[in-house]
Amino acid sequence: MPRYKAIIAYDGTNFNGFQRQPEVRTVQEELEKTLTRMNNGKPVTVHGSGRTDAHVHAWGQVIHFDFPQARPEEKMRFALDTQSPEDIAVRSIEIVAEDWHSRYAKHEKTYEFRLDIGKPRNPFKRNYATYFAYPLDIERMQEAMSFLVGTHDFTGFTATGSSVEDKVRTIYEASIRQEEKEQELIFTFRGNGFLYKQIRIMVGTLLKVGNGKFEVERMTEILESQNRNLAGPTAHPEGLYLKEVHYL
Repeated sequence: MPRYKAIIAYDGTNFNGFQRQPEVRTVQEELEKTLTRMNNGKPVTVHGSGRTDAHVHAWGQVIHFDFPQARPEEKMRFALDTQSPEDIAVRSIEIVAEDWHSRYAKHEKTYEFRLDIGKPRNPFKRNYATYFAYPLDIERMQEAMSFLVGTHDFTGFTATGSSVEDKVRTIYEASIRQEEKEQELIFTFRGNGFLYKQIRIMVGTLLKVGNGKFEVERMTEILESQNRNLAGPTAHPEGLYLKEVHYL
C-alpha cells in the first residue's frame, strides 16, 4: 500500500485546529472525509507533522496517508486538492517509504506571526493578522528575541494544560522585520519543535517589551524561572502561520 506525503495549505479561520476533535470542524477530519470518498467509502487516516490551534493558518503543513490504490502523484494531488473544501489546498504530493512518518521523521519547523500595525486598522486583515494599536520599539524587541535563540527549557512560555513533560526545545532563528507597504511586523521562529501556544506567548511577551511594559531582561527571567506568570498574554491566533516543515 503506497504511502503519500503531501504539503498542504489552509485558511484556519473556520477550523478548530488541525487535529480531529468531536463535533467541531478540523483540517484532519476534512481531509479524511475527502480521502474516504476517493477510496470508495473505506476510511483513510491522515497523520500530520503536528497540531495547529483553532484559527491558525498554514502554508507548509505536512501530512502523510496510506492509500490502497497506487496513483500517479500529480493525479493524486489534483484529486485531493479539487475535492477538498476551498479553505484547504494541496500544494504537492509524493510517494515516500512505507515507514516514513510526517510527525516522527526528524524535522524543523518555521512559523511566522503577522502583526497589523496600521492606523487605522485594516478590516480585511482581521482574520489573517493580529492587530496591535500601540507604539512599539522594534529594536528593543529584536534584542529581546535574541535571548530565545538556543536550547532552553521553555516552560515559562508554555500554556497551562500542556501534557508534554520535556519542555526543552531549540530555536535556531528568531527575527522580526517590518513590511512598510503592508504596515505589518512579521516575526519568524525556526526551531526543532514548539510547545502548546509557545509562539503566541513569546509574541505576546515581546509586545510587552516593545511597548515598554517589560524590560528586555524579562525574557531571561522567564526562561530561568520557568514561570508562565512572568510572561505576557497569549497573542491572538489569526496572525500565526505554519510556514514550512523541513525534514533533515
